[in-house]
Amino acid sequence: MKKTKFLDKFLVAFFVLVAIKIIAMIAQWSQEAMQDALASVFKFIFFACIAVVMIILLQSKEKDPLPPAQKKYGGGGVPLDSSLFDRLKSMYEDIAEKHIQNNEYKKAAVVYMNLLKDYYRAAKTLEQGGFYNEAAAVYLKKLYNKADAANCYVLAKQYDKAITLYKELQQKEKVGDLYKIIDDTENAFLFYQMVIDDYLMSYQMVKASLVYRNKMNMPTEAQKVLLRGWEENHDPLNCLQNYFANIGDVKKLGQEIQEIYSRTPSDKKIIYLEAMKHEFKKAPELRVPTRNIAYEIIAEKVVTRSEIVNELKHFNPDDEVILKDISRYKTGRNKMFRN
Repeated sequence: MKKTKFLDKFLVAFFVLVAIKIIAMIAQWSQEAMQDALASVFKFIFFACIAVVMIILLQSKEKDPLPPAQKKYGGGGVPLDSSLFDRLKSMYEDIAEKHIQNNEYKKAAVVYMNLLKDYYRAAKTLEQGGFYNEAAAVYLKKLYNKADAANCYVLAKQYDKAITLYKELQQKEKVGDLYKIIDDTENAFLFYQMVIDDYLMSYQMVKASLVYRNKMNMPTEAQKVLLRGWEENHDPLNCLQNYFANIGDVKKLGQEIQEIYSRTPSDKKIIYLEAMKHEFKKAPELRVPTRNIAYEIIAEKVVTRSEIVNELKHFNPDDEVILKDISRYKTGRNKMFRN
């Protein structure tokens, strides 16, 4: 009842203001051209009529029950027809888009935040415009998204704030990266070592070696981890291939291939043979030692794994005779088993 009386009084006051405005505009006719003055009056009357309709709609909503086709929108709980809400939303979307086209990213963000209540798009718009601190604040306070907030702080070069968030998120490698950026090597290595320890706990030896090599510049430690992975059967082939790949000197690589093979147990020689297929192609100097190792492994395993003879072709790619020999061997062996 009180709201209805308020709307009635507001409507009366509104009409009084409209009348005063029209009189003031008519008074200016002596100063303006008649055509321009009439146009101004009609524009004002048009928008005033729209406002009156809105007020009457609100007044009728207070008197009648809310129809099923209507919903409540907005923080104040004012009932609005769903089609009207959709039109308002579309209008706000257009306004925000025009602000973005004009590079007015903060204004667009205000529309998304306050009128559309779309906090994610508000944050993304601020980020797009380079307002990283403001975007980070929206991510934190409205979306509770520490990861995106931390990324914005990095872009804003607010490294201390980013480090705090990444610590809370347990993203240790990123914490190490940021400490490295601000030349705090001691803390950077502390967090990198935590990352390595986590990888070693889950036997991800290659990933641990990459942190040693690429982040801490410790190639010797990286090789030790890879060799350990090979010896302890934690992704052995991948570890062995990465170990060999890190040796740039061909002569030293040949020596390492021979040395590791001399310590390779019989049950891992098939894996070693697979690695030799890759090393054989690296350099002409490696063809003889890798081929000899391959022959030795094939000769040792052919009794129990006859199909291993097919591997000979990888170490004699241009030798057509070897293919015929392989075919004859397989044919003869098949005949032996049939008899």
